[in-house]
Amino acid sequence: MKKDRPKRKKRWGWLIPVGILGLLIVFALGMLIVDTPNRREIAEMEIGQIDFSSLNDGTYTGSYIGTKGHMRDVTLTVTIENGVITDISIPDEALDEEGNPAELGEGVTAVGYLTRAAAAQSLGIDAVSGATLTSKTLLKALENALEQAQ
Repeated sequence: MKKDRPKRKKRWGWLIPVGILGLLIVFALGMLIVDTPNRREIAEMEIGQIDFSSLNDGTYTGSYIGTKGHMRDVTLTVTIENGVITDISIPDEALDEEGNPAELGEGVTAVGYLTRAAAAQSLGIDAVSGATLTSKTLLKALENALEQAQ
């Protein structure tokens, strides 16, 4: 006669959270690998010098379009009156949940960051902490617009 063994409880509850965590790790690593060439391209990019004292009046459009990725591409418009930057706009600027321009970090929006460059009359301003690559692409787009105003 066979003895009935006590049934063991299967404990599979841990498998779902571990599986989800594994998928998240694979996704994050995949995004990092995909974005690495773009990050390197931006990190190595040089920002030129612009003579802010010789800007011609008008409205100019500048862009940064990456060649190795497009996560940080930006196009902006700069208006110059009497040789001074009077307006900077980014038509496709990221918005937060309330519809306001999203912050890059430190309470600074993309347009606010570029306004700092205009006030300093220099493209050599410090990047926003935590948004260094995005700061560089914004400055490059501004440089490209201001080169047209020379």
